[in-house]
Amino acid sequence: MSDHKYVLAIDQGTTSSRAIIFNHGGQIVSVGQMEHEQIFPKAGWVEHNPEEVWDNVRAVIGQVLADCQANKDQIAAIGITNQRETTVVWDKNTGKPVYNAIVWQDTRTQKICDRLAGDEGPDKYKKKVGLPLATYFSGPKVIWILENVEGAREKAEAGDLLMGTMDCFLIWHLSGGPDGGKHVTDVTNASRTMLMNLETLDWDDEIIADFGIPKSMLPTITSSSEVFAEGRPTGLLPGVPISGNLGDQQAATFGQACFEKGMAKNTYGTGNFMLINTGNEIVPSENGLLTTVCYKMGDDKAVYALEGSIAVTGSLVQWLRDNLKMFDSAPEIEALANTVEDNGGCYFVPAFSGLFAPYWRSDARGAIVGLTRYVNRGHIARAVLEATAFQTAEVLDAMNADSGVPLTELKVDGGMTANNTLMQFQADILGVPVVKPVVAETTALGAAYAAGLAVGFWASTQDVIDNWAEDKRWVPSMDKEARDRTYRLWKKAVTRTLDWVDEDVEAASA
Repeated sequence: MSDHKYVLAIDQGTTSSRAIIFNHGGQIVSVGQMEHEQIFPKAGWVEHNPEEVWDNVRAVIGQVLADCQANKDQIAAIGITNQRETTVVWDKNTGKPVYNAIVWQDTRTQKICDRLAGDEGPDKYKKKVGLPLATYFSGPKVIWILENVEGAREKAEAGDLLMGTMDCFLIWHLSGGPDGGKHVTDVTNASRTMLMNLETLDWDDEIIADFGIPKSMLPTITSSSEVFAEGRPTGLLPGVPISGNLGDQQAATFGQACFEKGMAKNTYGTGNFMLINTGNEIVPSENGLLTTVCYKMGDDKAVYALEGSIAVTGSLVQWLRDNLKMFDSAPEIEALANTVEDNGGCYFVPAFSGLFAPYWRSDARGAIVGLTRYVNRGHIARAVLEATAFQTAEVLDAMNADSGVPLTELKVDGGMTANNTLMQFQADILGVPVVKPVVAETTALGAAYAAGLAVGFWASTQDVIDNWAEDKRWVPSMDKEARDRTYRLWKKAVTRTLDWVDEDVEAASA
């Protein structure tokens, strides 16, 4: 192991793909990043081109290796983390996708979800899989492709098609593609398909039959930390072990060293995702959260989590930038928000893809409420930032109710933690301190740790704990009366977004 200086993490996200090289201290040595196109064929539809993503991943790997002048012999292992529910179906003989990847934000599968639910409702499979029937998850997306792409059903039943989340697609290509590529996924990604039984950690035959998905399409389920495959001989990293794989939010939880029951983190990205570690216990939610696998290290027992998923947070800032042209770069929103003292009575509920936790209302759509002639660009910018904090507060309320143990502080990570105005308001509206680590790239770091632990680059999770260090802490400063008032008005604003989509609206936007 003496020649191994680094671990390489591939972070395949919703808007971009990154490669990050970490040293033994968990510090970033080099970063490469490339954005990919967001494709919106119809209202509510969101797609990515998987081949563009794969090309970008190869490019950023090349960038970071060149940047730190590293070769394959210095890389101990490769870790993968990914946007989770985004789903791709591809031909195992050619490696070509039969359709674009359908992104986790996409809402086209609502009728499929309703059909599967039947008279039993959206919680039909929740006891087994921890998830409600919702457009968010992977299984219904596969059904849509099989039912709507010409020839897909026949090819799938002939055993020629594979399905998976983006980790599957990348590992398969990295390890050989049509020439011996490994078709695997880990328990965290599998737990987001609606097809994996949380207790057995295997595909559930009854649900697969209900969904009508040929079992030959499904990847083998592994732990989050073991050697799954090796880099293809003709690739940039021939023979390097691919040994870490976690969905992005679970990877961030791991990177934040949330190893004890009751520890939680919140990631601020395209959406927001809060997870609380529930140990080896599967905890059903009574308050609109998801029950999911947090991680599984090799042969150890699986660790579970409760999760609150919010669809639109960072992407709302991008929407202001790209659709309304209110500023040229996302970080400029903070200066614009700080031109005013408060939101001026304006609230922005970004239900662009319906509402996720704790509501799970696919019929909701975005709304700006409380507008008067007084409201200006600054107030709208502040309302956009506050929307992220309010949605997080609602998830934390649900988490406290389900776990029975109120959180005393919240660990945070992700790009939006650079926004001091947002982080201070987050602490104010939660009423607890908000804490950011020195290495805010905890998603990639978690994947790197999982990979490195599998090959002995790090000895144990104690190394992860020892590497974690606090960078900044925001302490609540808002009085309780003001907090309660603004939070009450937010909840009132949320009610204005509900029951928007009906058959007429859906037909008009198609």
